[in-house]
Amino acid sequence: MASGLAKRLKQLRTERGLTQAALAKRAGVTLSYVGRLEIGMHDPQLSSLRKLARALKVKVGALID
Repeated sequence: MASGLAKRLKQLRTERGLTQAALAKRAGVTLSYVGRLEIGMHDPQLSSLRKLARALKVKVGALID
């Protein structure tokens, strides 16, 4: 799941013109956490996926499709 999520998260973030720092702030997570997700080093908990999805204005499924 990590590699698919990494690609999708970065794609959605860049499509919205957000930096990793801006996404982290919107989602209430750390910059390093977003960075680790985008390189596939971490599998997030559902609660974190919800925060990221909300910050990107997508459904959770859009992050993992």
